[in-house]
Amino acid sequence: MTDVVYRHYCGGDERAIVQLWNECLRVDPITTDRFQKTVLLDANFDPEGLRLAFCGDDLIGAVFAVRRLLPMMGTDLEPNTGWIPWFFIAEEHRRQAVGAKLMEAALAFLSSHGRTEAIFSGYAPNYILPGIDEHSYPEGYRFLCSQGFEITESSVSMDAKLIGYQMPAGIKELRRSKEAEGYFFGALSPDDLVAVIRFAGTVFYPDWARALREAVYRGVPLSRIRVARGPDSRIVGFCMYGGYSDIQERFGPFGVDPNAQGTGIGKILFHDCLTAMREEGLHGAFFLWTDEQSSAGHLYKNAGFEVSRRFHVMKKRLG
Repeated sequence: MTDVVYRHYCGGDERAIVQLWNECLRVDPITTDRFQKTVLLDANFDPEGLRLAFCGDDLIGAVFAVRRLLPMMGTDLEPNTGWIPWFFIAEEHRRQAVGAKLMEAALAFLSSHGRTEAIFSGYAPNYILPGIDEHSYPEGYRFLCSQGFEITESSVSMDAKLIGYQMPAGIKELRRSKEAEGYFFGALSPDDLVAVIRFAGTVFYPDWARALREAVYRGVPLSRIRVARGPDSRIVGFCMYGGYSDIQERFGPFGVDPNAQGTGIGKILFHDCLTAMREEGLHGAFFLWTDEQSSAGHLYKNAGFEVSRRFHVMKKRLG
């Protein structure tokens, strides 16, 4: 066999990367445009972290490592953490140590920058999947285990058909009751844009605030960002659809003030969003990441969502 050459990414490699990606990660194909936006244009991208293996002129494997160069919020660069968002090896070159050598180089890259742990995957802002899908990629899961990665949490993605969807009568009645108390449920107004971004970033996650900012910047209509305001006009909940990669049927993020949970506000806001999606003519809704046993997970199931995939977030200590 021709000797395998290992090196980092160089300009022009993306064509071969995308081609091999789609041959290996068949459940999660990607376009060159999406690869450029989520990988090469990521402010945290470092060519040294994208490790490649070639046999002759043919790309036969890739492992991507990334560490934070731009804080999600404030000045926190999460200096101990690095991520492995994705990897793949050509089928005919598996079990020949190609993947192990690429992973070794990727983890060495993270260690050289002071990282003491590597996580697959869970990387914000540009993760492809929440973690490893053991069902779709059993070899990939076994490979991570063999490399010393251990499961830290599991999550599910869910899908629902919206054809024929109607807001349940009980939710309509609950909404009328809350509106009589002074609550508002509906599309985000320009006046509340700053407030909802601040709410998402401080009550929940900086990445949610980023998702909202970038969605609006890209021209996502404010009607796709649904909010709940309390009688005092403060934001107490929000959800969005069509905000990630301009995929209209992708639902989320979705969050309700912890102090308002258990009051029915989340149910109302959730069904308000599904109603808006159906009014746009969408035939389905899906999201990538939730805890199946959480209150949100039960809410989704009660609304007709079904688990479509399961993922494991995995971690390895470095050094």
